[in-house]
Amino acid sequence: MTISVSTPIDRWRFLQTGAATLAASAVGIPALRHSDLLAQPSKSTGWIDAHSHIWTRDVEKFPLAKGQTVADLDPPSFTSEELIQTAAAEKVHRAVLIQHHIYHGWDNSYLIDAAERYPGKFKVVGMVDDTQSEPAVTMRKLQKRHVSAFRITAWIRGSEKWLDGPGMAAMWKCGAETGQAMCCLIDAVDLPAVDQMCRKYPDTPVVIDHFARIGVDGQIRDADVKQLCALARHQRVYVKVSAYYALGKKRAPYLDLIPMIRRVYDAYGPQRLMWASDSPYQLVGPHSYRTSIRLIRDRIDFLSPQDREWLLRKTAEKVYFYTS
Repeated sequence: MTISVSTPIDRWRFLQTGAATLAASAVGIPALRHSDLLAQPSKSTGWIDAHSHIWTRDVEKFPLAKGQTVADLDPPSFTSEELIQTAAAEKVHRAVLIQHHIYHGWDNSYLIDAAERYPGKFKVVGMVDDTQSEPAVTMRKLQKRHVSAFRITAWIRGSEKWLDGPGMAAMWKCGAETGQAMCCLIDAVDLPAVDQMCRKYPDTPVVIDHFARIGVDGQIRDADVKQLCALARHQRVYVKVSAYYALGKKRAPYLDLIPMIRRVYDAYGPQRLMWASDSPYQLVGPHSYRTSIRLIRDRIDFLSPQDREWLLRKTAEKVYFYTS
């Protein structure tokens, strides 16, 4: 799918302010039959996109969160089928679908539906309201429906309280037992709190999304990168090498991000890093799916072929596509 817009999007600013700043229009791509999409390779023959959002305009079947309407969807459409076709052009045959709280709240139904309609192609990073009773029970039930991890974020309740409470403790404890990772959408300022939780729950797998957004304001600060790298002492922490459109200079081919990638690579090793596009936002304006994957696949000279196998497939396979 190709998206044409008048201006680039700062998607995270949109999430924080609730204001849509992008007038996007989706350019149609040739529609494939469901059977054609099912027939595309999945197991071990292609790469894995460890982070993509999807949504549909079929809001009768999949209602939006309270206060959201079809007019708020930005871009207007990015369905599971559009993701499959976009990714296949770069030999990406599986993807990890990330719950988008702003559009669907705690309702993971559309992502689960996609995983069930396309067996083997998708795993789901869902969301559970940790303030409700027995979130661990919900986690175990959802694991049977392709939900192999959960997104947690400081943005819903604020940085001071987001990891507090018995519900959050139950989620981390459950994750250690089920293998469901805690996937953290955070800023660098939140890394110390995650470090404390990792000390308390050392067996819980943890994924840091988008380098903890280091560089989102255009500045990649040494102190922030040091904090992120220090988290590598916890052996079950992983980092997504992703969301290039929003970090540093925010310009393809994103070569300014390579020094940060190298430092994270040296700290974690390739087996704890995974590439992800953060589509559809990586498709906006001057950015593209191809320029995202090319940074890892074609441009970084310190990565060996074996390293690329880990970043582009094996790490995500281990963290998300495990057998439960």
